[in-house]
Amino acid sequence: MKKVLIVDDSMLMRQLLTRILDSSPGLRVVGAAADPYEARDMIKRLHPDVITLDVEMPRMDGITFLGNLMRLRPMPVVMVSSLTERGAEITLRALELGAVDYFAKPSVDVSRGLAGYAEEIAGKVISAAHAHVTPLERRPKSAPHQGAGAQQRHAADVIPGKSGNSSRFVAKGGIIGIGASTGGTEAIKEVLSELPPDMPAIVVCQHIPAAFSGPFAARADKQSRMRVAEACDGQPIQAGHVYIAPGDRHLLVRRDGARYVCQLDDGLPVNRHKPSVDVMLQSLAHSAGPNAIGVILTGMGCDGAAGMGEVKKAGGLTLVQDKESSVVWGMPGETVKRGFADEVLGVGRIAPRLVELVQR
Repeated sequence: MKKVLIVDDSMLMRQLLTRILDSSPGLRVVGAAADPYEARDMIKRLHPDVITLDVEMPRMDGITFLGNLMRLRPMPVVMVSSLTERGAEITLRALELGAVDYFAKPSVDVSRGLAGYAEEIAGKVISAAHAHVTPLERRPKSAPHQGAGAQQRHAADVIPGKSGNSSRFVAKGGIIGIGASTGGTEAIKEVLSELPPDMPAIVVCQHIPAAFSGPFAARADKQSRMRVAEACDGQPIQAGHVYIAPGDRHLLVRRDGARYVCQLDDGLPVNRHKPSVDVMLQSLAHSAGPNAIGVILTGMGCDGAAGMGEVKKAGGLTLVQDKESSVVWGMPGETVKRGFADEVLGVGRIAPRLVELVQR
């Protein structure tokens, strides 16, 4: 039984979350704090396994509290966010600080809105309670992207220079597809920050709300030498560019004559997700065949495993993040379980391995 501490200044939210989480098998709410100071005392006394944390609170905001917590007593935290631009920026910052996951607070009719997502909320909290949490001081820090002509980074993570072989891969229609969920925003940024600017095109599917995918792409662009942006329907896919699936559309890779284009689809969720990693990878396998590379990073559930099978069947290569470096080893683990992973690597080894594969 995993012990949960709720931290929220709203009495209604504390009551609703207590009702939802206490009714879920495997969870027991041991306390509900109205502010971070009260939460601090409860953590010392109750020793919770996981915390739900609101952002806007009196006396100390959630981000400040989270930063202190991850330095002094790291533990799984699920943020309670709002589906706004400000909510997206704050939540992405919380994930950078070490929060495992988040769920959105309805803007109207909070009681009915939360009840409609009770199963999903409980699932996120249970998954977070079992997550691998890295202390803040041990978390890798990506250097910001430096524009054309800027001095190369001089550190242990310097990337090999451009290789003429990479252009052959691009000419044959090579594309890399990356899928992730829980913990994926930071894993994706870590991989992209270590890639040189002349890599083949990359398409990315991260389970994320529509309000968050644009800000996430902008943050990733600042830390990458490749150009990172949210994908647009009909947009040509070019080497040196990264295309992030919008949070409310499936992203597919389609051939248009001799080139590839992004196709956005408003169909039904697949594996309960839209965008779905399976949808993206299956289209990638169909379009690029043996010139596709599929990558599955940390995430809850099984989305992407079937797509990796399609990439492998088409003659492409498949890489997955290992258990030790994953926040949640659901999606990568399922891919391994089904026998669809060619290589299992720590997240810090994935970018160098992609460079090696492209050069080869």
